[in-house]
Amino acid sequence: MVPTLIRFAVSVLVLLLVGYVVPGFSPLTITSALLAALAISVVSWAIEAIVGQTLSPRNRGLISFIVAAVVIWSVQYVVPAMNVTILGALLASVAIGLVDGVVPTTLR
Repeated sequence: MVPTLIRFAVSVLVLLLVGYVVPGFSPLTITSALLAALAISVVSWAIEAIVGQTLSPRNRGLISFIVAAVVIWSVQYVVPAMNVTILGALLASVAIGLVDGVVPTTLR
């Protein structure tokens, strides 16, 4: 449970930051970032449940990178304040993947 909460909190913070740094990704309010992170988590969970853990961001493969970009791009249709171009989704996917690789989510 704790790793999931850590990843969710990191996702919210990254989405807030990405909105100001990445071209093609509109800045989000805290509420919009929370809603976007929740939607991204739900869609990612559903994809992992359907195809298995092979597309998890932890695997860092090209397919997971593309799936993450598609998920980020598609969430803009659920979150009203979120506007993302395809390039913005790709760049955001890179940023989220880099941060996810650095932030520890397991307790040792």
